Amino acid sequence: MTNDDRKIREKLQQKTWNEIKTNDSWAIFKIMAEFVEGYETLSKIGPCVSIFGSARTKPDHPYYILAEEIAFKLTQNGYGVITGGGPGIMEAGNKGANRGKGISVGLNIDLPFEQHNNPWIDAGKSLDFDYFFVRKVMFVKYSQGFIVMPGGFGTMDELFEAITLIQTHKIGRFPIILVGKKFWGGLLDWIKNTLLEEGNISEKDLNLFRLVDTAEEAIAHLNKFYSKYQLKPNF
Repeated sequence: MTNDDRKIREKLQQKTWNEIKTNDSWAIFKIMAEFVEGYETLSKIGPCVSIFGSARTKPDHPYYILAEEIAFKLTQNGYGVITGGGPGIMEAGNKGANRGKGISVGLNIDLPFEQHNNPWIDAGKSLDFDYFFVRKVMFVKYSQGFIVMPGGFGTMDELFEAITLIQTHKIGRFPIILVGKKFWGGLLDWIKNTLLEEGNISEKDLNLFRLVDTAEEAIAHLNKFYSKYQLKPNF
């Protein structure tokens, strides 16, 4: 490579880097816009509980049916429902809320596969996000509890972020309810037998979530918690 070739290459690299820096700076305004829209919309919805779970769960699956029933019972106990706005368990949650004539919110995310708005979200309560981290802030800030149905990596991400925020006192404690002892049992055994045994968590951290099998158990735990604490945004 000649000196002239090297100089041209360096100029092109510098130009590319400057474009990246410029794009990063302008991205801040899009991120701010997503926060503003989320805050303005969700601050008006009242007490809600988020339902998480797999987008791949079919409508005839027992977990879909159970998620719909939990959402329905939430509305009968004065709560609205927030989901990720897509198919599967998310759709079941919005469908149950709609059936119970309660608030039904969808926080959709732009993905290259398997994500599209389900038809059970209230008009004006469907938000679209490009950034996962902004979307997760909305879930945590405006949920009075997490109902965590069986799911994949996204569900695990949302679950463990909430547990971490509570564990580290970055937000106030709220109920985290895992539904499905058969599904979650192996993970909880690993947490107890590996994380706890290695000293990576404390015994009291196991109390940050509750494992149930039925809609009635989930609602009872939620109501018991809020018989002691005030409903309010989490941070």
